[in-house]
Amino acid sequence: MTTVVPAAGWAGALLGLAGSIVLAVLGLYGQRRPDVVRRPQLAMAVASMLGGAVLAMTALEVALLTDNFAVSYVAENHSRATPLLFTITNAWAALEGSLVLWVLVLAGYTAVVLRQVPDTTDRLGTGALGVLGMVAAFFFGLLLLAANPFEILADPPADGPGPNPILADHLMVAFHPPALYLGYVGFTVPFAFAMSALLLRQGGVEWLRRTRRANLVAWTFLTGGLLLGAWWSYEVLGWGGYWAWDPVENAALIPWLVATAFVHSAVVQVRRGMLQAWNFVLVLATFALTVLGTFLTRSGVVASVHSFTESGVGPALLAFFVLVLGGGFALVVARAERIASVSRPESLASREGVFLVNNLLLSLFAFVVLLGTTYPIFVEALTGQQVSVGRPFFDRMAVPLSFALLLAMGVGPVTPYRRASAAVMWTRLRIPLLLASAAAAVVVLAGVRSPGVVAVGGIATGIVASIGRQLLVTAPSHRPAAVLRLLRGQRGYWGGQLAHVGVALAAVVIAVSGGLAERATVPLDRGQSVDFAGYSMTFEVSERHQLPDRLVIDAHIVFRDAAGEVVRVAEPRLNSFPNQPQAVGNPSVWSTPTRDIYVSLGSLDPDRVTLNLFRYPLMVWLWVAGLLMVAGGFWALGGRRRQVAGPAEPRVKVRTGG
Repeated sequence: MTTVVPAAGWAGALLGLAGSIVLAVLGLYGQRRPDVVRRPQLAMAVASMLGGAVLAMTALEVALLTDNFAVSYVAENHSRATPLLFTITNAWAALEGSLVLWVLVLAGYTAVVLRQVPDTTDRLGTGALGVLGMVAAFFFGLLLLAANPFEILADPPADGPGPNPILADHLMVAFHPPALYLGYVGFTVPFAFAMSALLLRQGGVEWLRRTRRANLVAWTFLTGGLLLGAWWSYEVLGWGGYWAWDPVENAALIPWLVATAFVHSAVVQVRRGMLQAWNFVLVLATFALTVLGTFLTRSGVVASVHSFTESGVGPALLAFFVLVLGGGFALVVARAERIASVSRPESLASREGVFLVNNLLLSLFAFVVLLGTTYPIFVEALTGQQVSVGRPFFDRMAVPLSFALLLAMGVGPVTPYRRASAAVMWTRLRIPLLLASAAAAVVVLAGVRSPGVVAVGGIATGIVASIGRQLLVTAPSHRPAAVLRLLRGQRGYWGGQLAHVGVALAAVVIAVSGGLAERATVPLDRGQSVDFAGYSMTFEVSERHQLPDRLVIDAHIVFRDAAGEVVRVAEPRLNSFPNQPQAVGNPSVWSTPTRDIYVSLGSLDPDRVTLNLFRYPLMVWLWVAGLLMVAGGFWALGGRRRQVAGPAEPRVKVRTGG
């Protein structure tokens, strides 16, 4: 059993590599000669890929669950005291295991694409399978040659150090990494179809129609992965926030921004035949940036709380990134005449024009984040000096871009195609503008003096009001059943609007929680109290709890209201793991619909504690906003295939008086 399991894992990875190579050869050759290659051959290659990936992941899980320390991955990342949940999730908690998850997800997506290819006369689909096979061959090869988790140790240890403490401390490890991978890897599908279309010298919208669902699935899961990562950071790491512009956080945000631009511009191409070359560039950039994000995450070239390893996969990933970017753009340039759009926006004052502005802003945002993330790497590589680009740079650049994006998001969906007249725009925006102004005035009257909070509150109200007005004037009647029929009949459009509501709500929470937060760092002796956020907080006792895999030391902080009644006991804690030099802190978060009170430990002794205290208004609504964005993506997925471009523009009944 000691050697059978790793041998099975090795065999699975080898089978997956063989299937990938065969699929790449058959797919690309079959695109040129569909009379020679048969679909059963493609199906056999995909089955080998998927079967090999499943076998590799199964072998890795069995090795972890049976404490097989003869397997290198188990010996380096597992311990006998690791709880069952974190033993299972340990399969993707380090570099080698995360590559196994990557190839498993990629093989799953490839199997779904195969189902949509009826036979090899579908040259676009056959070529896409060939490109998917090429990508899979690289990652299976990387798994076997540079990051093999199934090496057998001649002298296995009796126990191991256990997983990284951050990855063995919260349920979210079971959901956040898989969601990110479903998003990251999912963008391989539209990339594969785009490259297949270029190889066929075929422009048009067919490749967009066939990848609409894959785009939405990948975008939705990547959105969910970012949301879960922010929540995990907020609830577990104890530094008092949810987004720190960490390089690896940025590595997931950058492709999300470009993918969001692609999702919007694809609608313009399908509806109006514009931005065709731009869409090829965006989908190529999105996929290339997922590879770059993987390089940043797993190569160890950046200092990050998320960067858990430093290994030889970095040069291979970087070379693959350069190959994808160079080869892809060379193909785009070579097919430039074939993929150039015939029509152009008649006016920037049109939905196409606003979408184009939206695309440029998202791309600029992505470039700014990419520049700030990679600049220290280039400086160190060229000069040997270590520099850092901190939060002030990102905040200073992100704030104006975010305001511009919010404005474009509010105006775009209600702007007509081709050309918008001032009369039509005034009719559609009059009520939203009035409500936005009223909301800004209410915020000011409430005592808020932060210009950013006032502006975001007004803009977000205008966005939601314009969406609500659009729904009311396009529904055949205002009865719930009629509204529901409209939402179901135009899932693509209204799913996008639901996601826009989520973005608007998130903007409000980010502005309010950042601009109106209260923060304090206070030392307390045992029995001493401090007033914060309307409560008296008393350090009463510190306790130690020995668990099988860790030592937990917590502090009991008692909250009392103005009447002296105990309303809550917060228990921030420190977790000390064997063979791990640094303890992991966990905050205590008290969430209500109006505010969060966040307590984390700066230091802890039996009779003295240093508390980091935060009060964040409306914080819980950030997670609601993220869920609305994810729900919008899933709602849009339910649309029929004929609605690839989204619905026809809703017919607006212009009424006198608004």
